[in-house]
Amino acid sequence: MNSLAILGGPPVRTKPFPTWPVFDAREEESLLEVLRSGHWWRYTLGEATGPPQGGAASAPSKVSELQRNFAAAHGCRHGIACVNGTAALEVALRALGLGPGDEVIVPPYTFVATATAPMLIGATPVFCDIDPTTFNLDPGRIEEAITPRTRAIVPVHFAGLAADMEAISGIAARQGIPVVEDAAHAHGGSWNGRPLGSIGTAATFSFQASKNMTAGEGGLVTTSDPALAEVCESLVWVGRKTGRPWYEHHRLGWNYRLTEFQAAILLAQLERLPAQTALRQANAGYLSARLREIPGISPLAVPSYATGHAWHIFVFRFLESDFGVSRGTFLRALEAEGIPASSGYAHPLYRNPLFENPDLPMDYRRFVDLCPESESACAEAVWLEHRLLLGNERDMDDIANAIAKIQAHRASLRE
Repeated sequence: MNSLAILGGPPVRTKPFPTWPVFDAREEESLLEVLRSGHWWRYTLGEATGPPQGGAASAPSKVSELQRNFAAAHGCRHGIACVNGTAALEVALRALGLGPGDEVIVPPYTFVATATAPMLIGATPVFCDIDPTTFNLDPGRIEEAITPRTRAIVPVHFAGLAADMEAISGIAARQGIPVVEDAAHAHGGSWNGRPLGSIGTAATFSFQASKNMTAGEGGLVTTSDPALAEVCESLVWVGRKTGRPWYEHHRLGWNYRLTEFQAAILLAQLERLPAQTALRQANAGYLSARLREIPGISPLAVPSYATGHAWHIFVFRFLESDFGVSRGTFLRALEAEGIPASSGYAHPLYRNPLFENPDLPMDYRRFVDLCPESESACAEAVWLEHRLLLGNERDMDDIANAIAKIQAHRASLRE
């Protein structure tokens, strides 16, 4: 085997991996349809777009079509589109009646929005540690985090892997607490055959640039509760109400509407999602089997209930003592071999300066001791982007061969 690329040897891979986002004539044609229609955003809460007073005749709404199609694809009766995934979570929690003084249980190994969305409506995030084998919320730790002020549990389907929804839902039902799935990573995933986004009281998705479906930005709430859906849509629409006059506002809401242009792109993205998900699943399964053969590399577990992994991120633990070099050295060597990778989150959420504010209603320093698995995950994780999984088995072999090459030549990195 040749010497390491980082030391001057030839790299395992010189050609690029698939790029992201993926798009074709479908997005282009859909965007042009919106552009030429002159109806660039949905003016009513119903099915049509068009000016509320006069102007051109109304036209079918891409936003309405996206809401219907996305909800149906994820096993729900209702979808409410909005500006981004953070807003979607904020809207869902507020529609459930949460506000100042309420607590929301969240994992600390996630993007900051999972914790800040509750804070934006005055609620308090309470961190609960993760399962070390899946990096998802650990059901065994939830009940100790529940207090009389707990009003919601927000499990994250991290990297597209279903959280343990049977255990989490059971705890929530016993306590009378709603579950809001943070499915920002989980487009097209499933739990025991049920689409992610259809299991909790509500769920939220993101269409930010890195996500498995993207329009650059965007978000969506799914639910099968018609009353909850009505409140969510009203909150997105500045407190308006379906069937009522345009300038009549029924509650304090935001202007969080999605544009027709974004919906046009997302409808095309939704069409190709099933095939992309199947390809990611096949490649991830093959890559996992290859990586398990390499000392110090431990892909995350995929429990049997995770019947459809969305694979937004391919994650493995890098065990320095078993592999033989530091994670930082490994990542630099892997990059030199032509394989892009990262260490993911630098630290759990509660270590962010945001949570050091003495005016917050909770001392977040205590979670350093309460969340050892999240601390460990931040120290050991390696992430591969989902676009790498849109290649073929030869591409997966390049990833595995590069890692195996570094492992075989690890002594040269210590000299």
